[in-house]
Amino acid sequence: MTTTITETHGVDPTPTPLALLLLGREADPNSERGVECPGDLPAASDPDLVERARAAKAALGDRVFILGHHYQRDEVIEFADVTGDSFKLARDAAARPEAEYIVFCGVHFMAESADILTSERQQVVLPDLAAGCSMADMATAEQVAECWDVLTDAGIADVTVPVSYMNSSADIKAFTGRHGGTICTSSNAQRALEWAFEQGQKVLFLPDQHLGRNTAVRDMGLSLDDCVLYNPHKPNGGLTAEQLRDAKMILWRGHCSVHGRFSVDSVNDVRARIPGVTVLVHPECKHEVVAAADLVGSTEYIIKALDAAEPGSKWAIGTELNLVRRLAKAHPDKEIVFLDRTVCFCSTMNRIDLPHLVWALESLVEGRVPNVITVDPETEKYAKAALDRMLALP
Repeated sequence: MTTTITETHGVDPTPTPLALLLLGREADPNSERGVECPGDLPAASDPDLVERARAAKAALGDRVFILGHHYQRDEVIEFADVTGDSFKLARDAAARPEAEYIVFCGVHFMAESADILTSERQQVVLPDLAAGCSMADMATAEQVAECWDVLTDAGIADVTVPVSYMNSSADIKAFTGRHGGTICTSSNAQRALEWAFEQGQKVLFLPDQHLGRNTAVRDMGLSLDDCVLYNPHKPNGGLTAEQLRDAKMILWRGHCSVHGRFSVDSVNDVRARIPGVTVLVHPECKHEVVAAADLVGSTEYIIKALDAAEPGSKWAIGTELNLVRRLAKAHPDKEIVFLDRTVCFCSTMNRIDLPHLVWALESLVEGRVPNVITVDPETEKYAKAALDRMLALP
């Protein structure tokens, strides 16, 4: 149930009926449990929608500011005022106070972060409310509160500092803020962990186990034995009090449904097919994949690395396919391929398509504000405290 990269090493899938598994209906048995890409890729947009989008955006003028995450489709990125990762976009929105409406072409937790960082007079719009994040959904407020109770019972809560990845809900960011922790991105995770260990003896890392493990072990010299995995679906997280007391990194059992697909077999396969290739992966990939890669870095790191790469160089990129395709088009002088032969977009990111964007913009033109994302004041207060701690990191 897969489609393959063409033998010319391009990043586009072979156009067979199976390519409609771009977002997939089946689980990949070689990926982590729960890693699926449900649903079909929506049909190609009506060409008239491009003109409608342009007209609506022009009518709104400076009243609207459109943010486009790197993983969005090209048809959406075309209308973005700025592109970037989730935190960069939220900060860009906060830097445009004259915009009444922030249209966030990304996923739900990103729109929440934008609402937290922007002013009360600005309204954040998510074109499709179904655009969520499977990783963020893997840690609920109730589960994390229960985990903290487990740490308290083990006698270690007072020496544990929570560090939450930006890819988390506002509720989880607020939990982090209440308990003296900070937020991190994939770019500054090491500095955030260094800060956390200056404050306490242990870190509870939420919700992506891989970014936490890779940063601690690969970048900071901790061992795999220093890390334990807390499973919210098991009593006491599936851990004993002794295991919790011995650990330095308590990793939440969460992962990215796209980056979790990549395997060591993917790395070995691309090296066999493309001699001299440089394998560059995102730190949300599994630890063994990161260990097998040549380079590891955030989305922004990946973009900068390819911008600076020598003409004629060969690259296999382990991150979301929309971005890899866009990078390949932007650098025709370099050979850039998707790391895995199985094609899978981020299914929730792909819910934001041109029809949804046009609908949102035309609604604003007509005086209706659709799909407003609002974080309640109490949650916003503590979530912003955690974000502010991150911003204060040197």
